[in-house]
Amino acid sequence: MADIRAFRGFRYDLGRVGSLSDVVAPPYDVVDPALQQKLYAASPYNAIRLELTKDEPGDAEAADKYTRAAATLREWVAADVLRQDTARALYVYEQEFEAEGTTYTRRGFFARVRLEPFGQGKVYPHEQTMSGPKEDRLRLYRATGFNLSPVFGLYPDPDGQVARVLDPFTLKSPPVVATDHLGVTNRLWVVTDTQAVSAVTGLMGPKPVYIADGHHRYETGVKYLEERRAAGDVPDDEAAANFTLMMLVGMTDPGLVILPTHRLISGLESVSAAELEKALAPAFDIVERCGRDAKAAWDHVQMDGSQAVLGFCPVEDGTWVVAKLRDAAAMEKLAPEHSPDWRGLGVSVLHRLVIDTLLRQHLGGTPVCRYVHLVREVADAVAARGCQVATLVPPATMGHVERIAGHGEKMPPKSTYFYPKLLTGMVFHSLKKD
Repeated sequence: MADIRAFRGFRYDLGRVGSLSDVVAPPYDVVDPALQQKLYAASPYNAIRLELTKDEPGDAEAADKYTRAAATLREWVAADVLRQDTARALYVYEQEFEAEGTTYTRRGFFARVRLEPFGQGKVYPHEQTMSGPKEDRLRLYRATGFNLSPVFGLYPDPDGQVARVLDPFTLKSPPVVATDHLGVTNRLWVVTDTQAVSAVTGLMGPKPVYIADGHHRYETGVKYLEERRAAGDVPDDEAAANFTLMMLVGMTDPGLVILPTHRLISGLESVSAAELEKALAPAFDIVERCGRDAKAAWDHVQMDGSQAVLGFCPVEDGTWVVAKLRDAAAMEKLAPEHSPDWRGLGVSVLHRLVIDTLLRQHLGGTPVCRYVHLVREVADAVAARGCQVATLVPPATMGHVERIAGHGEKMPPKSTYFYPKLLTGMVFHSLKKD
C-alpha cells in the first residue's frame, strides 16, 4: 500500500519576503538562463536560489552551486524567512490556468509519501529517465537535506472521496496565493484537522500512485535514502529521509491536462518532402497534405483521435504531410518485448519505427530530437529552419499512463507533459527534521 503522511512543512514567512509571487519558481527542468536571471532579480529570497543556483567562476567540489544553495537555505531558516509549521498538515494546492483557450482548475494536495524502489510497492513510474538530472538532484539533496520541489503523483479516485474530505477546508479560510511567470494562479490551504488527515491517509492507503512528473526526483530520493541508511543516519522507518514530497491529484480531476510533446528532428542528411514520403512508405499511408499550414496538419491529427496518425514537415520544403500507420504488425516486430498499449503510443511509433528505423535506413545520419509542446513553437522552428524534420505527435491519455505504468512498463522519455508544472516554493519538506 502507498504510505501517505501529513508533515510539518517549511513555508515562506510572507511578513519577511513580501508577495509569494516574487519568491516562487518553476522546477529546475523548465528554467533557462534568461528565466533564471529574471527570478534572481525578482527577490533575494526567490526559491530559484535553492532550486537552480547559478554557477560562478572558480566553482569546485568543495564550494559550488550546491554548497551555496545549502548555505542560503540555512540562512533563511535561521532568519525565519522559512518557518516550519508547528502541526503536521496536508496542504491543498490548486492551480488555475489556461491551455489552448480553455480555463482549467486542477486541485490536489501535498503530502509526504514513503519511498520504495520501483517494482517493490504501489508507486509506479510511467516514463524512462536519464542519468544526468538524477546526479544533479542527488548532489542538491546531499547538500541541502531538503525536497525543494515536489514529485507529481496521480491516484485513482473515480468517486472523488478524497476530494470530498479536503474541499470543505478551501471554504473555511483564504488561501495564500502566487501568480507565476506564465500567469498561472497558485493557491495553498493548510489542513491540520486530525480527523480529515486521518480520513485522507486511510482512503489513500489502498490506492496505487502513478508518477506524472518528477521521476528523477523520486529516484533520487530512493538513492539518497540508501546512502543515508548506509551512513547510519536513518534511525528507523519513521525518519524523514524515508519519505519524499509529493503533490497528489485524482486521475479524474477535471483540471488534468496532458499536452503533446512534439519532436524537432536534426542530425539527418538533407531531406526533402519526396524523400521523407519515400522513407515513410513501407509502414505509413499519406492521408493528408497540408502545404505550409502546421495548424491544419495538427487539426487532422486531432480529428483522427488515434495514436497512429503523425504529422511531418521536412524543413527543406516547409510542407506538411499527415501519415497514418498502416499495420500494427510493424511495431510488434520491432518491439516484441512491450505490450500492445506501449507499441500503440504515438511517441513509441515515432521513435522506434520512424526515427530509429525508417529515417536511419532511408535518410542516414544520427537523428536527435528537441522537444516543444505548442503547434506555434513547431511552426516557428520550421520558419527559422531550426531542425530538419518537424513532427506533430498526439498526446498520451490518462488511460495510457494507468495501463502502461500499472503493468510495469515505462513510456519513452518525454511522452507526457502535465501542464502546468508544480511551483517550487509553495512548501518545502525537510529530509532530516519532522
